Amino acid sequence: MGPLAFVPNMTTQPPPLLSLEHVTVLRGTREQRPALDDITLQIASGEHVCILGPNGCGKSTLIKTITRECYPLAHEGSSITILGRERWNIFELRSLLGIVSPDLLASCTTDATGRDVVLSGFFSSTRIFPHHHPDPGHLARANETLTRLGIAHLADRSVAEMSSGEAKRTLIARALVHDPQTLLFDEPSNALDIAAQLQLRSTMRELAKSGIGILLVTHHVSEIIPEMERVVLLREGRILADGPKFSVLTEDHLSNLFGVAVRLGRQDGFFHLY
Repeated sequence: MGPLAFVPNMTTQPPPLLSLEHVTVLRGTREQRPALDDITLQIASGEHVCILGPNGCGKSTLIKTITRECYPLAHEGSSITILGRERWNIFELRSLLGIVSPDLLASCTTDATGRDVVLSGFFSSTRIFPHHHPDPGHLARANETLTRLGIAHLADRSVAEMSSGEAKRTLIARALVHDPQTLLFDEPSNALDIAAQLQLRSTMRELAKSGIGILLVTHHVSEIIPEMERVVLLREGRILADGPKFSVLTEDHLSNLFGVAVRLGRQDGFFHLY
């Protein structure tokens, strides 16, 4: 019998989006309190996950740790990898992620047009600056993405003249334009009226069904779309619960999370607190 031929493993899984082992991140210059306190968390590539918690619990710090705006303390037993790597050129990393955050929205409130903002996704900026040189391929992709999200009419409108909902959809187009592996949504419904919130949830559902990974951080239970099967509860920088949505989203867990007694309702796949 001849030697066995090597057969490559065709079921190899891609590296996880995020793998944290005993990670602590400090924020602030006075008390230096942990914003993330000894966190161990793994999120697979392509997974749809919600990080839920009250204001100040460390949700935005987690996003900033993924995008390398914040760095954890270095100590024995602690490690962090993003998409399987410990070290990244941040511009290369951000080209693989699509980010929608209040910080970006604040940075975009200028005379930059919708098309400029979307094109800036290729350069990890918030508008097109003189040293940026979008090519025809970039322009075609930006126009396609604006059309995909139903906001082609915003291409030549300045962000300063857009409603909050229009500006948020423009940011989503910016996040999508370079075909990222994962979308990171940081409190996406802030400053949106009811109609814009419903439109945002519809857009998130369509994106989830397209197969792209979504990491949502929010304090609104109602933002958790039906396509999200996993929820992580975060309070004071620590994980209170992590698991399947229907096991984690209970009245007891949520009352403990937010520090008040709550009632939980569900309708059409969405959860609501009252």
